[in-house]
Amino acid sequence: MNETTSIVRLRQPDTIDDPLTDLLRAGARKLLAQAIESEAEAYLASMRDLKLPDGRERLVRHGHGPERMLQTCIGPVAVRRVKIRDRGATDDADRIRFTSAILPKWARRTKSLDALLPILYLRGLSTGDFQEALSALLGQDAPNLSPSVVTRLTGEWQGEYERWQARDLSARRYVYVWADGVYLQARMADQAECILVLIGATPEGRKELIGFQAGVRESAQSWRELLVEIKRRGLSIAPHIAVGDGALGFWKALDELFPGTHHQRCWLHKTANVLNKVPKSVQPGMKGALREIYLAPTRAQAEVALDLFEDAYGARYPKAVECLRKDQRALLAFFDWPAEHWIHLRTTNPIESVFATVRHRTVRTKGALSPTTARLMVFKLIMAAAKTWRRLMGENQLPKVIAGVRFQDGSEVIPLPTNSAA
Repeated sequence: MNETTSIVRLRQPDTIDDPLTDLLRAGARKLLAQAIESEAEAYLASMRDLKLPDGRERLVRHGHGPERMLQTCIGPVAVRRVKIRDRGATDDADRIRFTSAILPKWARRTKSLDALLPILYLRGLSTGDFQEALSALLGQDAPNLSPSVVTRLTGEWQGEYERWQARDLSARRYVYVWADGVYLQARMADQAECILVLIGATPEGRKELIGFQAGVRESAQSWRELLVEIKRRGLSIAPHIAVGDGALGFWKALDELFPGTHHQRCWLHKTANVLNKVPKSVQPGMKGALREIYLAPTRAQAEVALDLFEDAYGARYPKAVECLRKDQRALLAFFDWPAEHWIHLRTTNPIESVFATVRHRTVRTKGALSPTTARLMVFKLIMAAAKTWRRLMGENQLPKVIAGVRFQDGSEVIPLPTNSAA
């Protein structure tokens, strides 16, 4: 009698049976395979005009690459890369190569996981705890996420940050800039330190992170150090207008280093400051009255709305009106710029929207971040967010701003020709 030996794998104590996740992974593998096949077929169809001398197609399917595991947010998924052969190439320089946009050749993790790693690190998770934490999310067999891999990645991030900090700015120009100081967590706030951030708009309408550093939000010296560093690396052309909160020490430093730059106060901060001076029962109506001011179509109508605001609230809430009046000129500066840009110039939203996620990620962090970790993680999160930043509306108006064209109530001022007497 022939005896056969079978091996039965015993269930491990920490194993969690999750049929739903297994089903999702199987579905993901099937959909990914279909997408890769469709991409390859579309590429071959676009190259059908390329023929060999005997009339055969030059590019043909050539099987698949070896199977590998791609780490995703639902765990590892097995994938195989489609290979395409160029039958007409005489050497490597002449060879046509197919590169999948869905599955890059050396990809081992999805981009969402690469974004997850700095977020977890920012939350205070040590590199030694990564494997345990990610196993709960991705399964016990999660590859490519060991502590040594995470340590190597953080080293790469440090190198990226240092190269970015040392980059040459002599060829850069920023038409508009937004400045703000952002507190990441309570422990940093106790020391009255935060992250000072500058974001600029290029002549093409793209938003870029210009620079940032830890400092004191209300300190002119902290902002001066940031602006001096930017100028040292070559940024010599002053921005046309800067947007920020009136409480920043930024304005004094800006006037010293870029004296020609106009000031625009942020309506988001100003609205909060004004509302803080009145009871909560009054705030909804007052907020609507403030909206009537900054959404007015002309400066004259905005000034009328401001007078109505003072008539309505001046007697009972003089401090709120005074808070608004003292920055009236800087609050209405945006009327002298293209109307298409008003939505960008009225607030520091380019900074606020980016750091909303950072604040959310750090508000419950129990361990204080070191300055090095804070800078590194802010850099990685902003660089990830920058990939989705939208261009400024009406970027075609930016060359006019650079050329010095005047705008009144958002419209270009066209000078009338002068007729000389005969």
